[in-house]
Amino acid sequence: MFWSKKAKPSLEGMKLAEKCQAEAEGLYRSGHYHCAEAVLETVRRNFAADVPESVIGAVSGFGFGSNSGCICGAVSGGTVALGLTLKDKKETTHLTKELHMWFKEKYDVTCCKIIRQTHRGACPVLTGEVAGKVAEMLGRKQA
Repeated sequence: MFWSKKAKPSLEGMKLAEKCQAEAEGLYRSGHYHCAEAVLETVRRNFAADVPESVIGAVSGFGFGSNSGCICGAVSGGTVALGLTLKDKKETTHLTKELHMWFKEKYDVTCCKIIRQTHRGACPVLTGEVAGKVAEMLGRKQA
């Protein structure tokens, strides 16, 4: 099994990515989830429903750049979601690198503190975008 960055997701995969994007943004906006929790919960619901909801507590400390302003919580939540879903270190590492590069390309940095200064109010949207990107990457899985 391998992952191809160039592989195009199917129409079904694109619709699922859009659904995940909207779902994660909605969870964040609900006030019941922060960025990392919203991304992980969305991916869990759509790709690993057999995993108990209680796993979301594992990323509770990642919100707001782990409460220190460092790495974006949505990216951290996406990284955990990849590992939870794939359960393969090599694949997880490969897609985590891709996720981080994609995010940095889009927002220039992965530092929460800087993002919140330069992209005020963007957290709900970027949370959705990260969940959508993770779903899109998972949809490119090829045999």
